[in-house]
Amino acid sequence: MEQTKGSFIGMNSNQLKIVALLAMTCDHVGKLLFPQIDILQIVGRLAFPIFAYMIAEGCVHTKSKKKYLLTMAGLGLICQIVYFVAMDSLYQCVLVTFSLSIGLIYVLDYAIEKKKVSGYFWFGSLLAAEFFVCAFLPKLLPKTDFAIDYGLVGVLLPVCIYLGKSRMEKILIMLLMLVFLGIDMGDVQWYALFAPLLLSLYNGQRGKLKMKHLFYIYYPLHLLGIYLIGLVIF
Repeated sequence: MEQTKGSFIGMNSNQLKIVALLAMTCDHVGKLLFPQIDILQIVGRLAFPIFAYMIAEGCVHTKSKKKYLLTMAGLGLICQIVYFVAMDSLYQCVLVTFSLSIGLIYVLDYAIEKKKVSGYFWFGSLLAAEFFVCAFLPKLLPKTDFAIDYGLVGVLLPVCIYLGKSRMEKILIMLLMLVFLGIDMGDVQWYALFAPLLLSLYNGQRGKLKMKHLFYIYYPLHLLGIYLIGLVIF
């Protein structure tokens, strides 16, 4: 959709995604290379809420729900294999978090569309399974670092945004969920509350360039780059 004369200019999804990519890079550089520089992780708190909002938008506008989910889950699986081989880590990255979110959204869509008890049963079952994975499975694996990035609240964030009827409603829902996330994670996570200010500038436009797969490509490559830089300078 092209921007029409006199309509809200704001920021398109491409611009917001670039902001999120830069914030994510700052966050990972801060965590992996310079943990003593707090500002890097503070800036990094903007990334997850923006991406969560765009995941919700992607679930609305994607031409292939199956491909959208499989792409996210497939890349997440590849990253987890690399993490385990390279660092012996079972910590589940944000791609896994978003895969769980997308799955919930699609099952909820099915339940709402079919208006059958069975649909809501499957949604409830999947929600219960993801609750177990996020909240209880880490406790059953105490000798590992297994955890879902951003936990259950993080998984539910795109789902709740998706349910919003208007842009303002989505932002208010996000704000409430980010408060819960701040309570859950504490510390610098509270700075994520600045993200809705940026998202209030979202004009609903995609932008001229097709950046559909940028995040999928950039995510593993920037982590690899940071890891290699760490090997050189430390």
